[in-house]
Amino acid sequence: MNQPPRWIAHFDLDAFFVSVECLLNPSLKGLPLVVGGKGDRSVVAACSYEARKFGIQSAMPMRKAEQLCPTLTIVNGTRGEYSRYSRIVTDLIASAAPMFEKASIDEFYIDLTGMDRFFNPLQWTMGLRQKIMDTTQLPISFGLAPNKMLAKMATNEAKPNGWKKIEPGAEQAFLDPMRVDKIPGVGDQTFRNLLQLGIETIYELRQAKPQLLQKQLGKHGLDLWQKAQGIHTSEVAPWQEAKSISTENTYELDLTDLETLQQELVRMAEKLGYELRQENKMAGCVAVKIRYPDFETSSRQTSIPYTFYDDELILQAKQLFKELYRKGQPVRLLGVRVSELTDEARQTNLFQDMNRKADLYKAIDSVKTKFGKSAIFKAGGTKNS
Repeated sequence: MNQPPRWIAHFDLDAFFVSVECLLNPSLKGLPLVVGGKGDRSVVAACSYEARKFGIQSAMPMRKAEQLCPTLTIVNGTRGEYSRYSRIVTDLIASAAPMFEKASIDEFYIDLTGMDRFFNPLQWTMGLRQKIMDTTQLPISFGLAPNKMLAKMATNEAKPNGWKKIEPGAEQAFLDPMRVDKIPGVGDQTFRNLLQLGIETIYELRQAKPQLLQKQLGKHGLDLWQKAQGIHTSEVAPWQEAKSISTENTYELDLTDLETLQQELVRMAEKLGYELRQENKMAGCVAVKIRYPDFETSSRQTSIPYTFYDDELILQAKQLFKELYRKGQPVRLLGVRVSELTDEARQTNLFQDMNRKADLYKAIDSVKTKFGKSAIFKAGGTKNS
């Protein structure tokens, strides 16, 4: 029995951070614009297509970007808005797609294999794209192809704000003329290594002997050779919201001192921040739970810009506690929970001058990992619960 042709759609919000900034401030449209900080160690988190004409790229040092374009406009970024718009798009896709994968804050894969029995995959994908644009006013491109790699490459060719479909059997016609660095995952060093082998185009890569590629590039060489044939077997991983992590404490003696309660909040938020960083995740929601001696329990939560930094979690936890706490009442149980966990939201912090903070937390975590979580703690937290 013949397998139905695979159909994978890949959506990518064009220059996402920049597009959101232009939506918030329309006077920025059409300018050579980058999102990022202005410090000595700042990098470009995102750049407009007008800025790219000057050779500016993401992750480039900001000073170099300013040298390439003296008229460059730099905005610090509005991190909370990026998280909010990403959630809107995620919800729209989740409500329509049979199965999808959220690959990053602005990138999605949808598996439409077998769905052509019920609808035209291209028309369906075009309709979803239009719904996203109508709802958010953000530009978004898509590629539709027989596998994830081809779909992503099709999207890249369709940008800005377009779409491209690759029919089964047309893979080589699409791939062959391209330079090998168009293949996702081929960085500058791999590209240079291939050039030294006389390989510049994907056609030349697929004509090369697999044994030669394996000898020069190891297992990665064989993987690239397969990709040059249009072969990519990675599946769309069904997206589900990551589980929350939490910490709470029931006290032998009810806590009545406000300062002690605040210290406990700091300790708990700090513990969760450490766990998030160890798991390389960020949280988009914080909740606080309070239980009183009569066992009445109340909780409150709030959405936040994705983070794994203690100080940001502490700030939100204290604010929630302030809104929730019945002043003067003893507390039997106190808890803090973080949810809406994601592996990819780290990129939402790129536009800020976060390097010093990241270095600080790296040093703190190193001490905790070596000597235990209680080896170092903030002045506002208690060492023992």
